[in-house]
Amino acid sequence: MYARGIPNLFLKSLYLKKKGKGANMKKGLKVFLGAAIVLSAVACSTTSDEETKNKDTKEKVVETKEDTSVPKEYRNALHKAENYSKMMHMSKQRIYDQLTSEYGEKFDAEAAQYAIDNLNADYNENALKCGENYKKTMHMSKARIYDQLTSESGEKFTAEQAQYAIDNIKGDYLEAALKSAKNYQETMNMSKDAIYDQLTSEYGEKFTAEEAQYAIDNLDE
Repeated sequence: MYARGIPNLFLKSLYLKKKGKGANMKKGLKVFLGAAIVLSAVACSTTSDEETKNKDTKEKVVETKEDTSVPKEYRNALHKAENYSKMMHMSKQRIYDQLTSEYGEKFDAEAAQYAIDNLNADYNENALKCGENYKKTMHMSKARIYDQLTSESGEKFTAEQAQYAIDNIKGDYLEAALKSAKNYQETMNMSKDAIYDQLTSEYGEKFTAEEAQYAIDNLDE
């Protein structure tokens, strides 16, 4: 089960870190935030090694044509923003946050805003790729994907961008419900009734009744 787009495992980690004081607590928060960023990156990234090599080659070509009248710091911020968009399929707000974060790139607000203003990104497609990966790798329901895409603790896409993703993700969610159910059965030793409740709960996985029943009916196959 998730809370505001962040796994309970990470929340538990943060709670344990809070038992310490001073520097230990600050260190725990940094580890927690870093883990949340990694989770999102893993979920939304689809870039292969070959694509990364091709992108690096293109960047070298582009760099020779840069406007040198723009401060290098601003150009660096733009390159970072391009990477986050192309490789991790981030939203505009998430890119800005990552560029300015104390736990991220640490650019100042002006450099980050220059990057956002000059970034050529299709945020609808970023939301779609991110949503597809949540379905494929984390077996999320349609409603949970939408929540994750729009959450302030998640991907921070706009409602319109998230809806575009939902409308264009291919296939049904029956198999996602089944895989989620098997995960609950195998890792948490839950009964079928408890799994069904978790799959359909507004505080759980938010699958439809039909999707959840399909999962239960096929759980032991």
